[in-house]
Amino acid sequence: MDSKTRISLAALLAALISTPAMAQSEDSTKEDDKKRPKRLKVIKNPELDRSGKTRHGEASYYGKEFFGRKMADGTPMNPESNIAASRTLPIGTKAKVTNLDNGKSAVVEIRDRGPYIDGRIVDLTPKTAEQLDMKQDGVAPVAVTPIELPGSTTAQSSGN
Repeated sequence: MDSKTRISLAALLAALISTPAMAQSEDSTKEDDKKRPKRLKVIKNPELDRSGKTRHGEASYYGKEFFGRKMADGTPMNPESNIAASRTLPIGTKAKVTNLDNGKSAVVEIRDRGPYIDGRIVDLTPKTAEQLDMKQDGVAPVAVTPIELPGSTTAQSSGN
């Protein structure tokens, strides 16, 4: 390949890269990123909260792709159970989850880790999401109050 051909190829590549179509594609990608929930870094050893205090944030629920997958405690995820995932509550914690939009609540057992999206503090099964009447919206503001921590036989105070 002679030097004129190399220069022409370089000019062609430079022109293709700077076309408006490419710029639009990059802008739309940036817009798409703004719409997506911000994901958190996976923390291998999260600091567990044994305080018994009520926490406020958003709840979401497991999608179909998680049905039957192994959870942090080693059991398969059953969408018809009242299990849940928390980043900070110890595995085995029983907690009351209250939908702050409508006052409905359900008792869950923490058996998995997650969710890993900013602002979300608990992932629920579809059954529990239905009990809280949050399935249509997919997320809801909630209060999560530990009732029983693993190794404890007495209920914890809400410690607000």
